[in-house]
Amino acid sequence: MKAKTNARTMKMVQMALLTAIILLLAFTPIGFIKLPTGLSITIIGVPVIIGAITLGPAGGAVLGAVFGLSSFAQAFGLEPFGTILFSINPIGTFVTCMIPRVLMGWLTGLIFQALKRIDRTRFISYLITSLAGSLLNTVLFMTSLMIFFYNNADFQNLENIKGLNAANVFILAVLMVGVNAITEVIVCGILGTAIAKPLEKYVIRNNA
Repeated sequence: MKAKTNARTMKMVQMALLTAIILLLAFTPIGFIKLPTGLSITIIGVPVIIGAITLGPAGGAVLGAVFGLSSFAQAFGLEPFGTILFSINPIGTFVTCMIPRVLMGWLTGLIFQALKRIDRTRFISYLITSLAGSLLNTVLFMTSLMIFFYNNADFQNLENIKGLNAANVFILAVLMVGVNAITEVIVCGILGTAIAKPLEKYVIRNNA
């Protein structure tokens, strides 16, 4: 009974800490890494990935919802692109911010649960799950973005200003993602693996 209580308390503490980290990363410059090439990538998805690994699919989905809500909050004048999307389609902006992030957290947890059954070392499980989590975030977000905004003239004009070709939905999505997404997947994969593995071991050891 005591062990179950300790495990429940540990999960609540983890959830609270990861939630606080997501909000800290989302609303401060800490969540964005500027590379020497001039690119800027976000690591806000890392706490979601870590939570999905250590807390399971449900925990990942909850943290994904926190990530989504923080993204939607930025559409109220805090982030130019999100603000423009909100002015075009408020409901589409909410769905695009929320659903991909919730699914990302949930699916990342499922992926880890499936991989750890066949990976005794767990290292491959952590690495693939972390990479998959970041990739899912990008793919699901871009899919929702294209569904709600691709046919909107204002959105296409916005992208044409950037010099992108809006004639093909797939090409537009790839061009918008660019090198940033590839770099982001790699960085999140490394960070997720480096943090999640020792954290899960610590949790298991303290719940034993």
